[in-house]
This record gives sequence, structure tokens and C-alpha cells, in this order.
Amino acid sequence: MHNELQAVLFDMDGTLVDTERLWRQAVEEESADLGLTLTAADLPHVIGRAIEDTAAHLASRTAGRSRPSRLAASLERRFTHLVRGEVVPLPGAEALLAELRTAGVPTALVSASPRPVVDTVLTTLGRHCFTTTVAAGETTRTKPFPDPYQAALTALGATPTACVAVEDSPTGIASAEAARCTVLAVPSLTPVRPSPHRTVVRSLLDVDVALLRRLAAGR
Repeated sequence: MHNELQAVLFDMDGTLVDTERLWRQAVEEESADLGLTLTAADLPHVIGRAIEDTAAHLASRTAGRSRPSRLAASLERRFTHLVRGEVVPLPGAEALLAELRTAGVPTALVSASPRPVVDTVLTTLGRHCFTTTVAAGETTRTKPFPDPYQAALTALGATPTACVAVEDSPTGIASAEAARCTVLAVPSLTPVRPSPHRTVVRSLLDVDVALLRRLAAGR
């Protein structure tokens, strides 16, 4: 049985707006203050992760010299400051959101960033573009667990298998797939491979409502 597209659920950082580089900058600056240098081994704890997860990782590298809670607060301040000054929609993001709005397809913003960062981005993209939004700290667990997507699906009253989640990172993809959504991946800093329920495209310029309807229908 084919599904009609009930909703599209978007990740934010690196998917709709060019903030992954700002997040990495914030983490690099925080690491430098701690006397640490980020390496490739650190990236799985940085890309697509909640601030608290990255803070806990950095704290573990300081051998107890820094508290995760203090690092999380500092990272949030740095990241929010950078986003306020430099947030830029990624190519195709605004056009796709407008097309979905015209087509009457509900949308959700599902982010691992805290509410102050999400609200800053919503000022740029337009709050009217989203039916509901979910930020870090608003569910018991955040990505890679399914909780944020499940919360958005509940708010939308949508069936997960009739929805498409648009993500850029393995962490976010794991969250969306655990919630049983079909995934459209638009990789940013980390490569992503296709799979039976995951389609990979180069950018949002390659995405339109027709494609999203086909994905929801399993085609």
C-alpha cells in the first residue's frame, strides 16, 4: 500500500542553514581554550550532536579539569553568537519550504540545537514555514535517539512511514530512521551512503515536492 506524503521533517544545521561550519568553529574555539586540538576522531562527537554530548566529550578529554555543564553553557553562548551574526540559508532551502507551503504539506523543524539557536534561525527562515518545531532539551533524549522525530510526528498527527525526514548527518539519519521515517539525505560535512529507505542527493536544489511524494510512496 502506497502512502500519501503527510509531512516533511527537516533537520536544521547543515540541512536548511549553513551552521555546521559555525558549530565546528565554536567547538574548535572552545577546544583551543582548553588546550585541545580537534582531530578526525573527535568529529563523530561533534557533527550532528547535541551541545551536551559534545561538551561531555570535550570534558572527558580534559581528564576531569572541566565540567560538562560549564562547557555546554560556553558552547551554547559561542554558537548562538556566531549564528546570530552569520546564519545563511543553504541553496534551495527557502524555495523548497515555499513550495511545500503552497502545496499544503505540513512541515517540522527537528533540531539537536538548543531553543535559542533554533529561534534565531527561525527569524531568518520564517516561523510561518513550519507547522511545529522541536529543539534539544524538549524531549527526554535527543539525536541519535528517535525521540525528537517522534515528538514532531505526534505534534503533526502524522504516520512516520508516510513522512520524509531531510537530514545531513549520520547522527540525524539514525534518529529519523529509528522513528521509522523515510530519509532524504543531503550530506554536508560527513559522507552518507544510500540504503533501501534512504535516498541521497547533492543539495536541496535537487529536491521538490514531486520527489518527496515519490519517496513517501516508496518509489
